[in-house]
Amino acid sequence: MTKPPRLVAWELTRACNLACRHCRADAIPEPSPDELTTKEAKDFIDQLAEFGKPILIMTGGEPLLRDDFYEIAQYGTDRGLRVVLATNGTFMTPEIASRCKDVGIQRISVSIDGSNAKTHDDFRCEQGSFDAALVGIQHIKDAGIGFQINTTITKRNIEQIPHILDLAIELDAEALHIFMLVPTGRGKEIEEDEIPPEEYERVLNWFYDQREKVPLQLKATCAPHYFRIMRQRAKEEGIKITMETHGFEAMTKGCLGGSGFCFVSHIGEVYPCGFLPALAGDIRKQSFKD
Repeated sequence: MTKPPRLVAWELTRACNLACRHCRADAIPEPSPDELTTKEAKDFIDQLAEFGKPILIMTGGEPLLRDDFYEIAQYGTDRGLRVVLATNGTFMTPEIASRCKDVGIQRISVSIDGSNAKTHDDFRCEQGSFDAALVGIQHIKDAGIGFQINTTITKRNIEQIPHILDLAIELDAEALHIFMLVPTGRGKEIEEDEIPPEEYERVLNWFYDQREKVPLQLKATCAPHYFRIMRQRAKEEGIKITMETHGFEAMTKGCLGGSGFCFVSHIGEVYPCGFLPALAGDIRKQSFKD
């Protein structure tokens, strides 16, 4: 790797208290015995800090289930990384939110896949997970940490996306990031829930239309076709795409996997993206830069 990525998603653990239908990680209830040790985790952070100081996304599974989560997060902060957390929100208490603030977590993403408990809980296969996530979000807000909503779009919830946006606004989220269902991990079992091409066009054009109507950032995180739509629409409207008109999206040409983004698994394997099982290396066997 000659140019450092801007974003590194690090799967701290595959352990999770939920068994979501669309889970990329095919998460399990207990930690895997071959997860990176605390020392290996810190060595990895050292390499990131020396290479380029990317944004470090601590993800899982449920990263809060790692006993050394706060120690690792604090170490990342101390080494000058911008550390952010991806969580399902159900474990968030006032004490946990406060500790996240103390160790330098700069933003937290909470996954919300329905505008109501029935839809979200069905995705998460756990009754009460929607209400628990909303309570968790309140604790995050009370701790003074910015948060965003992450939503995976499928046939099950596509008609609720406008309502999820309304919910994100109501909750004072800083951003709504949408993902399209990628049938990897447990998601293979619901492959038939992928939306068809015409629905991609409809929902992504709608998403584009909301940009200047809402008080939060909108980002199509795992929907590279959005950037084709963005350029088509801007051309039709006679708008030149610049940082001033479209923010950081002006620099994005599609999927960042392997260029501005990479994924590191719980056992140290490096991939262009968590949805793309093309092994690029192993930090237990070589340096991250190599």
